[in-house]
Amino acid sequence: MQELITIFAQPSTWMALITLIVMEIILGIDNLIFISILTNKLAKEKQAKTRKIGIIMALVLRLMLLATIAFIVTLTEPLFEVFNQGFSWRDLIMLAGGLFLVWKATREIRYMVDPDKVNKVESLSTEVTRGVGAVLVQIIVLDMVFSIDSIVTAVGMSDHLSIMVVAVIVAVSVMLMAAEPLSKFIDKNPTVVMLALGFLLVIGTTLIAEGFGIHFPKQYIYAAMAFSVFIETLNMLAKRAQRKAGDA
Repeated sequence: MQELITIFAQPSTWMALITLIVMEIILGIDNLIFISILTNKLAKEKQAKTRKIGIIMALVLRLMLLATIAFIVTLTEPLFEVFNQGFSWRDLIMLAGGLFLVWKATREIRYMVDPDKVNKVESLSTEVTRGVGAVLVQIIVLDMVFSIDSIVTAVGMSDHLSIMVVAVIVAVSVMLMAAEPLSKFIDKNPTVVMLALGFLLVIGTTLIAEGFGIHFPKQYIYAAMAFSVFIETLNMLAKRAQRKAGDA
């Protein structure tokens, strides 16, 4: 307890904590978008509960990984090499998660743009993800990928386990609060769904690249995503203005 008081009495600790919380929230956005898109396919009465379960599982996975920091460190050690390119467990998990995200996003986009499927509730995509169990399995898979990426980032930014735990709990709490309004917003705006699926494609491609040792600065990726959201917001405002002008 005395050690914790000493750690949090230092201004640098609070700066590190705030920085880490912001980073964890940003990394959690990907996770939250995926959970929102999947759970919106369920019956209305099951959506909120399934979202909460998915986010709580993300928290549990992150805390479990934090409890095994020594194991997390070994995940970044090369297992084998292919053409002088080393691959660790983390690389393999990033590759698998990235491929899954690209496949899932591509599949969802396909069924949104197919004229024969757009207005049909009983599409193959809906059939696959209708059950809560099937949705939770997919959420668990991506929770694991995003959790490992999140914790590896946390370990690289701080030396204190207590700071990492607090940052993760705060970030996931923000996800819980944002889940419901984000899901409703996505559900009411089809163009936002397409934008979110585009984000998932970008994130999936980035994960695949990281699996091959190609690292993109995350700030550039998130800046591009933020700019896309800004443009989409302007489009929505323009459409709303046009509707009001038409009604007048």
